Amino acid sequence: MKELICIVCPKGCHLKVDEEQDYAVTGNSCPKGADYGRAELTHPTRVVTSTVRCEGGAYPRCPVKTNGPIPKGDIFAAVSLLDGVTVKAPVQVGQVVVENICGTGVDFVATRNM
Repeated sequence: MKELICIVCPKGCHLKVDEEQDYAVTGNSCPKGADYGRAELTHPTRVVTSTVRCEGGAYPRCPVKTNGPIPKGDIFAAVSLLDGVTVKAPVQVGQVVVENICGTGVDFVATRNM
């Protein structure tokens, strides 16, 4: 049995996930908690935040994040993709910086106007 704290909403329910009982979840106060508990043990994903170089902007780095969750195992490869990326101002919030990260269909997008 694995114990998790649900991060779907601010309640932070203490979940217990029984891997031997087809990932049965207890301790959740809503269906989203059950979905989160199962997904966290079978296919964990994360939204990734980072920065890239920026030329001609007010700051030397532009913050970026994934526009959706990616598999946890792809995080280091995804962040490595940003090493050689430089954006040129002007940059708009939501502008795609890197497309289709690791074949996931998820993009890195700018999170600040520069």
